[in-house]
Amino acid sequence: MNRFPSDKVAGARILVVGDVMLDRYWFGEVDRISPEAPVPVVRVARREDRLGGAANVARNIAALGAQVTLIGVIGDDEAGASIQALAGADGVQAELVRDPQRHTTLKMRVLGRQQQLLRVDFEEQPDAAALDRVESAFARQLGRHDIVILSDYAKGTLERVGHLISMARAAGIPVLVDPKGDDYTRYRGAALVTPNRSEMQQAVGRWTTEAQLTERAQRLRGELDLDALLVTRSEQGMTLFTQEGREHVDAQAHEVFDVSGAGDTVLATLAVMRAAGLPWADAMGWANRAGGIVVGKLGTSVVTAAELAGETP
Repeated sequence: MNRFPSDKVAGARILVVGDVMLDRYWFGEVDRISPEAPVPVVRVARREDRLGGAANVARNIAALGAQVTLIGVIGDDEAGASIQALAGADGVQAELVRDPQRHTTLKMRVLGRQQQLLRVDFEEQPDAAALDRVESAFARQLGRHDIVILSDYAKGTLERVGHLISMARAAGIPVLVDPKGDDYTRYRGAALVTPNRSEMQQAVGRWTTEAQLTERAQRLRGELDLDALLVTRSEQGMTLFTQEGREHVDAQAHEVFDVSGAGDTVLATLAVMRAAGLPWADAMGWANRAGGIVVGKLGTSVVTAAELAGETP
């Protein structure tokens, strides 16, 4: 059985760039329907803020014991201040660009009896000046890290993603991408792209056989000049495509409580294990374990090194 490589993980340095957001949870009880409309009335008992989006990726990296720097855009507002404070508390070095012209991206979820009843999103695109500052921060930080993660939630921070990949590639630093949308040419030259099943179908169309998936995935990998392509497939596990071929791991048999943020945990674990020197297939095994653990937790959550060490592949 492989042991968790804690010593090598402690020396790993990972740079995360992308759409930073705050996940806000209102927890309460539902005991009646509103007389104003046919909707439940939630009596809020507590509120909790958690790092979301690219910030959740960074939080997961820190929880595994690696060093992490986060670059993104926040507003000059209460939600942005909360992100800054949470990042510091979670061991994330945050180089966040404050854009006073926009509000921080915020996802607010209302839960009653541990069931999500409503989600409300607040989001605005960063302007060109903010993106210039993101690019400058990236240039400053790039050489201090072993791996770059680009976490794309289509909120605008990675509008210039191609240029960031080119800069990293010129510096000899591999880039791992969590993609969004169906135009994967934006990510050409990355080391790895990690679409989920739905995102992969958007990019290459639906497949009916494993052979068809393999053919399309390998073609896409070649077209984008990727070292590897990892398709996360929920209950069907994960499939890795490289120049050497195809490898698959089945999903872990854990109770699924909440899948939000699971992709962040998978990507964070992959990056940490690659920075620790593990080959793609071994890194996938650890990432699969981490994903199986985190879906058993409520909301955007992390998997710690201690938890993962007890779940050896």
